[in-house]
Amino acid sequence: MFWYRVTISTGTSEYSGTNNYIYLVLIGEHGRSERTLLDRPGLDFCRGAVDDYEVESEQDLGPLQFVQLEKQRYWVEDNWFCRHVTVACPGGLTFEFPCHRWFIGDVIMCLPEGSVKKFGSSASVFDEYREKELRERREIYRWMAWQPHIPKCIAADSEKDLPQDVRFDNEKRSDFENSLHYALIELSLKKLMTKLSTSWKDLEDFRSIFWGVKSPVAEYVMNHWKEDWFFGYQFLNGPNPTIIRRCTRIPDKLAVTEDMISPFLGTGTSLHEEIQKGRIFIVDYSVLEAIPTNVIQEKKQYLCAPICLLHQNVEGNLLPIAIQLSQSPGEDSPVFLPSDSELDWLLAKTWVRTADFQIYQISSHLLHTHLIAEVLCVATLRNLSSLHPVFKLLMPHMRFTLEINTRARGQLISTNGIFDRAVSTGGEGLLRVAQREYARLTYESLCLPDDVRSRGMEGVKDYFFMQDGLRLWGIIKRFVDGIVGLFYHSDQEVTSDRELQTWIKEIYEEGFFGAPNLGIPSRFQSKDELTKFLTMGIFTCSAQHAALNQGQFDWCAWVPNTPCSMRQPPPSCKGEVTMEYIMESLPDVRQSCIQMAITWHLGRRQPDMIPLGHDEDQYFTEKEVKDLIESFHSELELAEQEIEERNQSLELRYEYLKPSNVENSITI
Repeated sequence: MFWYRVTISTGTSEYSGTNNYIYLVLIGEHGRSERTLLDRPGLDFCRGAVDDYEVESEQDLGPLQFVQLEKQRYWVEDNWFCRHVTVACPGGLTFEFPCHRWFIGDVIMCLPEGSVKKFGSSASVFDEYREKELRERREIYRWMAWQPHIPKCIAADSEKDLPQDVRFDNEKRSDFENSLHYALIELSLKKLMTKLSTSWKDLEDFRSIFWGVKSPVAEYVMNHWKEDWFFGYQFLNGPNPTIIRRCTRIPDKLAVTEDMISPFLGTGTSLHEEIQKGRIFIVDYSVLEAIPTNVIQEKKQYLCAPICLLHQNVEGNLLPIAIQLSQSPGEDSPVFLPSDSELDWLLAKTWVRTADFQIYQISSHLLHTHLIAEVLCVATLRNLSSLHPVFKLLMPHMRFTLEINTRARGQLISTNGIFDRAVSTGGEGLLRVAQREYARLTYESLCLPDDVRSRGMEGVKDYFFMQDGLRLWGIIKRFVDGIVGLFYHSDQEVTSDRELQTWIKEIYEEGFFGAPNLGIPSRFQSKDELTKFLTMGIFTCSAQHAALNQGQFDWCAWVPNTPCSMRQPPPSCKGEVTMEYIMESLPDVRQSCIQMAITWHLGRRQPDMIPLGHDEDQYFTEKEVKDLIESFHSELELAEQEIEERNQSLELRYEYLKPSNVENSITI
């Protein structure tokens, strides 16, 4: 008789445990054990439990290949989340079987031994397993075109259509729904206190809704939002730090002249000289030109496509020096300057900020992070077996992404969703902006080092997003390079990996269908090419999303700083702007309350947040990988310390890319 010691870990989230019957069969190269009921005195398979069992076999099973787990109902149906199975064999060998899956109903599930196995490189039983696994997954996870000319998504009309394995756990679901409920209650109270949907009388009126949930950064914004240096600072370290670029020539469509600009550049220099020195920057919202605007409660909303020119002075402050509120210069589209009246200049800057809100939410945030991550997630579930190294590497970075995106399509950007109720690009405008940005999307823009170079932003002083982002990119790349080097010893092994090539082909042909300028590989030709793509994927799902998502409430809570919409058209001449006109232009009370509520709900730190690299559910079993993970953690800890030390000397700390603040996946 041969005895095997079996250790089973149950999930730690609510309702992970079960009181149903659990049976086990061990399957090895030399045979299989009898079907054994796993039962001990007391309760088994409780939430968070690690249970040990002795399983006997009449023969030596040899090296273990699979563990077969079976759940059968006892009295009432009770789902079970199994994290991991470990089996210690009589000869001293130990085998690990990662699971991380829900057992729903009466079900039998086979778990393969957890070491990495590429197709054709191991026993045929594993090739048969992976082919069956992928056939089943392709039936469950299917592509859908939610709208034309944007990335495809998971085929699900609501989160209830998703498989349980990719759903929120109970704590996440409760927190998400309760925090939204809390935000909407506060919204209602604020509307009541401000007598519902009336316009504001002056800027101080916004303080009447600036209570309850707050943040130190949001209060700083409230006190400094009018200042030119702070306006410029936000393009570097605010909610949307990826749109600014160094200006190498003044575009013909921007009607600025040397005489017009020179007073704002300092003595003894010129616009031409400052361009040559790399001190002139530009932000161009051309994608917003002629976008149809929303109608909210029978009130037309307005939008423009501004161009903003900025100058970094000798003190390092980035200051706006010219704003044109359209793409076509002319008498009805003047260039606004810092020397104009205070209200003219303030309103011009506000129009830039509301344009930035649209691009920030639709392009930088939704398209460049959420939709990219969803394509990678669906393709991974459809094409990579749980035995594949890339599956094991990526899955921790895809936790809850399919559900949050499905909820967004149903609640945020849907008909009668949040965008429709408050934002100038709600309705048709949102889709038009997303489609235009998707047509311009490039692989280069998704890879931070390439993106920084293409925008000419290398070496820009106090660009903390760039500094911290490049550091995290490097840390992630070194980790990914280690994983790729461990399982692919040559470029030929990459090109001959059937699953891997099918994966990237489906990403190219299905997920990103109709993206003419994207330029991602349709086939991997080398280890370096694979490493770069995987680094991009992990960085997008973690650091890039953290930099964009976490600042929503900080920068948008004080509504005049980043208005979600404007209710009057942009000024067509100078000298006529009044405070009354500014207040009539800014979002009304109802819109402002919605903006505050939803940016708090979506931008706050998640209670169940898993920091970058610290996922509890480990898919790899190899010691060499665990050593790489330890090195990854060490580099992240050092980055954390150095960012914290730098922040000590800053009046406004940049903390979005501190590793402890970077969530491992897109969950909100």
